Amino acid sequence: MQTSVDKKLEFSEIGVAEKGKSSDEVVIGIAPGFGKHLTKTIIDLDHATVLRELMAGIEEEGLKSRVVRMYQTADVGFVGHAAAQLSGSGISIGLQSKGTALIHQKDLAPLENLELFPQAPLLDPETYRAIGKNAARYAKGETPKPVPTRNDQMARPKYQATAAVMHIKEVEHLDSEIDTGIEEEVEFK
Repeated sequence: MQTSVDKKLEFSEIGVAEKGKSSDEVVIGIAPGFGKHLTKTIIDLDHATVLRELMAGIEEEGLKSRVVRMYQTADVGFVGHAAAQLSGSGISIGLQSKGTALIHQKDLAPLENLELFPQAPLLDPETYRAIGKNAARYAKGETPKPVPTRNDQMARPKYQATAAVMHIKEVEHLDSEIDTGIEEEVEFK
């Protein structure tokens, strides 16, 4: 079992992720470097905070979460799609190390989604919690109002170089030999 640690978050590999059988779960699919090789979002928000808020939002709706690290891709749409295929409810959250997130559903194409949060520099802990809550609501068969998001036309030019560097670091950890994700146990410190 391989363990990775940052100061506030510890992952322990459980093994190859299998399709969930529980309709009350939401799978959080994380990109290969999340919390392991990269530990903060593009705005220096700790990955521990991001993951804790997503999980808390799911739990507040009475559901459980399961974390699966995807090694085949660093694209948030494909991470979310792969996670949705493993989710017992068919609902997942895809998450990149830079903080970009989405809510996905198993019967949608990889680049389709229920909700997309593309401007990672504008995502705060409250928004991540709301994303978790909405994912859980979709899993329960509800039709929630989309999570409100902000828009900043200057976010892209301001963070473009940082996003490119983070993407390069993320894709260094892809592993095409792992067909499905690796389920991770998460411990917050």
